[in-house]
Amino acid sequence: MRTFFIDKIPRIIKSKKQLEKKLKVKIINKGKQIYVSGKAEDEYVAEKVLDALDFGFALKIAMLIKDEDFELEIIPIKNYTKKTDLRRIRARIIGEGGKTLKTFTELTNCFFEIKDNYVSILGHPEEIEKAYEAIIQLIRGSKHANVYKYLEQHRPEPVLDLGLKIKIKK
Repeated sequence: MRTFFIDKIPRIIKSKKQLEKKLKVKIINKGKQIYVSGKAEDEYVAEKVLDALDFGFALKIAMLIKDEDFELEIIPIKNYTKKTDLRRIRARIIGEGGKTLKTFTELTNCFFEIKDNYVSILGHPEEIEKAYEAIIQLIRGSKHANVYKYLEQHRPEPVLDLGLKIKIKK
C-alpha cells in the first residue's frame, strides 16, 4: 500500500471509479491523503498517473502513462536558476496566452503543465529529453526563437511507408 498527498483531491475523487478500473488498484482517500493498494507494478503506475492528475493533466492524457512508452518528468525551476523572480520565468515558459507551451507541444509531441515552481512533461522518453533541454534553455534566459530552432533541428524525421516494399512472411 502506498500513500500520497494530493493537492487537487476533487479531480481524483471525481474519476476514482475510472482510475480503479483502468489501473487495477483500490484507491482510498482521507482528506488530502490517498492510499493506493494493489500489485506493486500497478501501484507504481497509479502513483505516476495520480502525480500527472495532481499537476493538472486531463484524465485522458494522464492515462497515457499506463502505456509503457510514456513517462512523466518533473522539472524543478529553482534548480536551474539563481534568480528569485520565478513569476517572470514561469511567464516565459507559458508565453503570451499559452503560446509558448502550445508551440512546445507541437514541436515535441509532449504534453506540458506548470504547477507552482515545477514544469511537468508527459511523453515518450526520446521526446522528453529534447523538451527537457528546451525548458532548461528558456529558464536560463535563451531567446524563444533560439529554443524553437533547437527543437526544430532535433525533431525526429517522419517515417513514410508508402507500402512499396514487398514484405516476405517467414
